[in-house]
Amino acid sequence: MRKLILVLLWAGLSGCMKVSDMADGVGYQFRDAGVLDHSRTYRVNNWHLQPDSFIYIGQGPFVPHGKAYPRPNVVAEEAFSGFIQYFPLVRRAPAPVGLEEAMAQARTAGANYLLYARFAAADDRIGATDEWQDQEALDRLGVDHSVVQLMLIETNTRYLVDTAQIRSRGGFLTFYDAKPEDLLAPPLRDYARRLLGVSEQGATHD
Repeated sequence: MRKLILVLLWAGLSGCMKVSDMADGVGYQFRDAGVLDHSRTYRVNNWHLQPDSFIYIGQGPFVPHGKAYPRPNVVAEEAFSGFIQYFPLVRRAPAPVGLEEAMAQARTAGANYLLYARFAAADDRIGATDEWQDQEALDRLGVDHSVVQLMLIETNTRYLVDTAQIRSRGGFLTFYDAKPEDLLAPPLRDYARRLLGVSEQGATHD
């Protein structure tokens, strides 16, 4: 929090920062300080795709480790919602599916790439009255966490183009009645931008 205050003071004294730039910077500092939701993406490769790439999205039938029970295909659904904003050719599996079956579906659809996701971990902490009534555990109070693993595979050659891990945590101002799956949309949308080589100002980078 001290770092955030210093940044705001510096911005106010400098007098030369645009309002939009200052807002982006403040938002980043709030996320970094844990006040707002925060995500960090770790990529193995810095691969870029063509905008007309056809991407098929599937999610493995893996129940995430931790104390949470998100709906089965939520990562694929959120990834589709993010990717369709940047890639016009996107489809997703209607239900969780194994890797080989997802690859077969992607090839049948004529996709260039398979984006295969796994909800590796999720911790749904107490953030609402009904959750407290169910658990009544002080050590369970706090913000939610999630970990998502991604593989981007070329369908023709089965070449592993990229692997990524997205680690997210909720923020102090946004944790009320929140779920780990509520943290997925922004970093998945950001990952789609990165695959295009476009990065939104103020986003968290590797």
